[in-house]
Amino acid sequence: MKYKRIFTIVIDSLGVGALEDAKEYGDENTDTLGHISQSVSSFRIPNLQKLGIANLHSLHQVNPIQNPMGYYAYLKEASVGKDTMTGHWEMMGLHITKPFKTFTQTGFPKELIDELEKRTGHKVIGNKSASGTEILDELACEELETGNMIVYTSADSVLQICGNEETFGLDELYRCCQIARELTMKDEWKVGRVIARPYIGKQPGHFKQTSNRHDYALKPYGETALDVLKENQLDVISVGKIVDIFDGQGITKAYKSKSSFHGMQQTIDIAKDDFTGLCYVNLVDFDALWGHRRNPKGYAKELETFDEKLGELLKLLKDDDLLILTADHGNDPTHSGSDHTREKVPFIAYSPSMKGSGQLKEEDTFAVIGCSIVDNFGIQMPENTIGHSILNQLD
Repeated sequence: MKYKRIFTIVIDSLGVGALEDAKEYGDENTDTLGHISQSVSSFRIPNLQKLGIANLHSLHQVNPIQNPMGYYAYLKEASVGKDTMTGHWEMMGLHITKPFKTFTQTGFPKELIDELEKRTGHKVIGNKSASGTEILDELACEELETGNMIVYTSADSVLQICGNEETFGLDELYRCCQIARELTMKDEWKVGRVIARPYIGKQPGHFKQTSNRHDYALKPYGETALDVLKENQLDVISVGKIVDIFDGQGITKAYKSKSSFHGMQQTIDIAKDDFTGLCYVNLVDFDALWGHRRNPKGYAKELETFDEKLGELLKLLKDDDLLILTADHGNDPTHSGSDHTREKVPFIAYSPSMKGSGQLKEEDTFAVIGCSIVDNFGIQMPENTIGHSILNQLD
C-alpha cells in the first residue's frame, strides 16, 4: 500500500477540450475550462496553478509554472455519451457501449405519462426539457393551486419531478419518484436517474430548489472498483451525489452536500479524520448552476471559490495521502444549447511525498483512475472492467 488515503474529487463538467469524436455530438471546438478563463477580466486559481493545470492546458490569465507540484494528463472517454453516470461509472471501470436514453427533444412518451398519472394519482404538467428555475417559474403556481405534478427532463438521461415541500410534501414526492423509477426500468423508457426536485416558495421569482433532492439511479451494470474496495474492508466514503450515481453500491459511508462549497468543507473535515481507503467526491454546482445555465462568469467564480477550499485541503494532506482531481464530462458555458459537451477531462495527482511531477501521456479511458486506486491497495479490479493502473508513474 503506497497511499493510505486517496481523495478523488470530481469537478463536475470541467472539460478541457473537445474529443476527436465531438463533431458527432455537435460539440466541435468546445473547451469548458479554456473558454471560462477567457470569459472574465480576472481569473485566479493559484492552487490549481501550482498543481499544474496551466501546464496541462493553455489558459487565459493563468500561466504555466516551473516545477509544478503534481502530475497531470488528459483523459479521453472510451464510453459512448457524455452523461454524468457514464463518466463516473467509467472512472470506476465500466465501459458503457450503449448510451442512456434521453427525451430532451420530445418529452416522455404518452404511454409513460399516462401510467405515471394512473399510479401516482397526480396529473402531469410540463413534460419537456427545461432548467429547474425555468420550469418552476412557469408551472409552480399551477402545481401549488391544483396538486398537479411537474415532470421534466434535461440533456441528461433523467426524469425529474418537482414538488413543493410544504404543499406537495417530501414523502409524497419521494413516493411518486419511486413509482417513476419502477416504470422507467422498461428498456424503452430506461433513464439513468429519476430525480426528486423539492422546492420552497409561493410566488414566481421566489421559488428555490432545496437540498432535499434525491436521485433514484440505475444500479451499475457490473462490479466496479468501489465494490472490490468495500469487499476488502477498505473505507469508501462518498461526498455529494456519488452515492446516488452508484445507487449506494460499493459505498461504506455517504455524505450529502448542500452545495459544492459544502462538499469541499465536508472533504476537509473528512481529511482531519483517520481512514484507510477512498474518499470520492462530486461537486455538482459547476455543472448544475453554471454549465447548464450557460453562465461562464458564474462558473469562473465557482472555480475560484473551489481553489480557495483546495488550498485548505492541501495543507491537511499527509505523506501517505494521494489527491486526484478530475471531471466526468464537459459543459462548456459558451457553447450553444444547454447540454453537456463531449470533452477530454483533466487528471491531476498530488501527494506531499511525491519526488517528481510533470505531464503524463494522454490516456484513452477515465478508468485509469479506478484501476490505479485499486492497484494502490494491492487488490484486483473486477472481471469485465476496462483500464489499467498508472500508479507506478506517480513517483
